[in-house]
Amino acid sequence: MVRAQPLVIFDCDGVLVDSEPLSVKVLVEQLNRKGVAIDETQAYARFLGRSLSTVAQILHDDYDHSIDAAFLNDLRHDLYDRFRQELKPVAGIAETLDAMDWPRCVASSSQPERIRLSLSLTGLLDRLEPHIFSATMVSRGKPAPDLFLHAAEEMGADPSACIVIEDSPAGIEAAKRAGMTVFAFVGGSHSGVPGYRDRVTALVPDAVFDAMPELIHLVRKHMEGPGGRLPQSAV
Repeated sequence: MVRAQPLVIFDCDGVLVDSEPLSVKVLVEQLNRKGVAIDETQAYARFLGRSLSTVAQILHDDYDHSIDAAFLNDLRHDLYDRFRQELKPVAGIAETLDAMDWPRCVASSSQPERIRLSLSLTGLLDRLEPHIFSATMVSRGKPAPDLFLHAAEEMGADPSACIVIEDSPAGIEAAKRAGMTVFAFVGGSHSGVPGYRDRVTALVPDAVFDAMPELIHLVRKHMEGPGGRLPQSAV
């Protein structure tokens, strides 16, 4: 059995751009200045892949800290400045996108301006625009399935025909709850954070890979049907 042409849905941070270490570092610095005792390992475990509104809720509920407009402005200023100086694309992503002949889009927890800035700075924007979707477009961010379902609807794809490329536990959970195939990418700079790979594999994604050029092979094998499926881990 050969499956129909899939829609490939890319997360942005940690999948298209190697931004997670920069983002977490800036967030932790800002929180520490405000007296919130949290380190980078804790931040990865609690916040990776989640929308700003979800992060704000966690900080309110678990750390008794409310994010205000001044905090957000300082955070964005420092983060965007760091991006302009240091942000890089994930290794091999440009060549992978150029080799793909399947429809694709971006579905990210970040705000639209941050997504487009990240993709512009790394030379990827023209390869993905205009099909860019943000958690600001739905009522619930990851790990809820809303964003992926919204992206599929806008792209005219059935959820069962979608393949999500995610790096975060929250994103993997969201994709599974949306009824989509999910490939976990663990090749970002944050892949060595303690417990990260264990949290990813515990969610049993359909494949795990750590080199972006492998994605073409993974998608083709998936399209071949159950007999052509790769094992759960391709790492």
